[in-house]
Amino acid sequence: MAIKKIIGIETEYGITAKGKFATNPVSASSFLVNSYAHEMFEKNTKWDFTDEQPGRDARGFLAESSGVPLIETQLINVVLYNGARFYVDHAHPEYSSPECGSPLEATLYDAAGQLVLRKAMAKAKESLNDNEEIVVYKNNSDGKGNSYGCHENYLMDRTIPFSKIVDEILPFLVTRQIFCGAGKVGCENSKEQIEFQISQRADFFEEIVGLETTTKRPLVNTRDEPHANSDKFRRLHLILGDANMSQTSTFLKLGSTALVLAMIEDNSLFSNAFRLADPVREIKRVSHDINLSHLLTTDSADKISAIDIQYRFLEAAQNYVLRGGGEFVGGDEIAKNILELWEDTLDKLAVDPMKLNGTVDWVAKYRLVSAYRQRHDLKWNSDKLAAIDLQYHDIREEKSLARLANLETLFSTAEIRAAENEPPHSTRAYFRGKILSKWPANIVSANWDSIVFDLGGKSLKKIPMLDPMKGSFEIVANLIDETKTVAELIDKLEA
Repeated sequence: MAIKKIIGIETEYGITAKGKFATNPVSASSFLVNSYAHEMFEKNTKWDFTDEQPGRDARGFLAESSGVPLIETQLINVVLYNGARFYVDHAHPEYSSPECGSPLEATLYDAAGQLVLRKAMAKAKESLNDNEEIVVYKNNSDGKGNSYGCHENYLMDRTIPFSKIVDEILPFLVTRQIFCGAGKVGCENSKEQIEFQISQRADFFEEIVGLETTTKRPLVNTRDEPHANSDKFRRLHLILGDANMSQTSTFLKLGSTALVLAMIEDNSLFSNAFRLADPVREIKRVSHDINLSHLLTTDSADKISAIDIQYRFLEAAQNYVLRGGGEFVGGDEIAKNILELWEDTLDKLAVDPMKLNGTVDWVAKYRLVSAYRQRHDLKWNSDKLAAIDLQYHDIREEKSLARLANLETLFSTAEIRAAENEPPHSTRAYFRGKILSKWPANIVSANWDSIVFDLGGKSLKKIPMLDPMKGSFEIVANLIDETKTVAELIDKLEA
């Protein structure tokens, strides 16, 4: 049976720097995170790497180099009061949202992440010279053959065979880019001459399944690190999505995917399930076809368009929600909103994609770039168009070209500001965030599934949080409010 889809997004931001950090993105990223941390917190809570096993593979083995890379443990890690993690991942600043109880909530906390990065840039600027600056971009490609990710995470039932998940979700994942692609001028890692494509990430995938995230990237990642009770839960770690500037695209991406995963758990997809003959090839071909006319080849040699594949998943989801499936994605109202948006988006894609200028990133960017190209009589390989592409993803409000697209928003400025420091009420992130804000001096370290306390004695106390659905506002708010000391809190938790 399906379980509630707890969702989180990890976004690696592209980074550029002028001045002393110009040739060292690791130092620039560290300075950025530190600038925010020093402004917001009297004491930084360290990230606890003790139990992490990134080499654990869902196919049943442990990769030889399974430990957390030493460089990652030495870089800057900050646990935020909203339950998120803000840190340096290799050469990028990364914001990992807190665990959220619905696609809508996850979209809100993704937007809060942009606010965190925006404030970090502003604070860093205050400590730099006039000719120095650090700027970040919510995109996925540097145009030089390098890509960085926007990873999605979904809680799933451990009893569902991983091979079943892969088989049934692949056609959906390969084609969902038609409504959640971020758009891209040009093409990388391909000999094809592509003027503009739908997805920033599609060019960078080489395998169907696999453990890697930076080389030989797979469409379905096999990392088996649930950050929860591993006997009960699985965390599906998807790395193939684009980072979206459009809140609507983010919501539809998370909502439709969550519904499909719940349907897989409940055996509620179409009875005549199909496979794509070559998913790795098809994700690129779909991305390279902004006319949406490409026909994908199934393993039975049938031909079907990306839009028609999505319509099949939509129809299955509509029937599933009618039977009560909405409870697994945050409730019937949210499920209804997902379905209505999904159907409306597909209907417009089928008739005229340009009607989605205010909601779908690749459409919004294409219109902006095309207008500029025609106005200045430029070729598609012009450096100026590449610059406009990048500027679309600049998260500085006064600089981002995305604002010219008048993208629809789902949240008010006040709601996003509140989410910067207030954790989600629906998951264990509430407990993590509130404990950090109330007793920062007593917290030694934290991670997704535990917190380590210092009670003033000779030994430390570790409190596990192995169920992402426990520790919510409903369960622990009164306990935290009524408790005066950490020692008292732990006594009540262990009673």
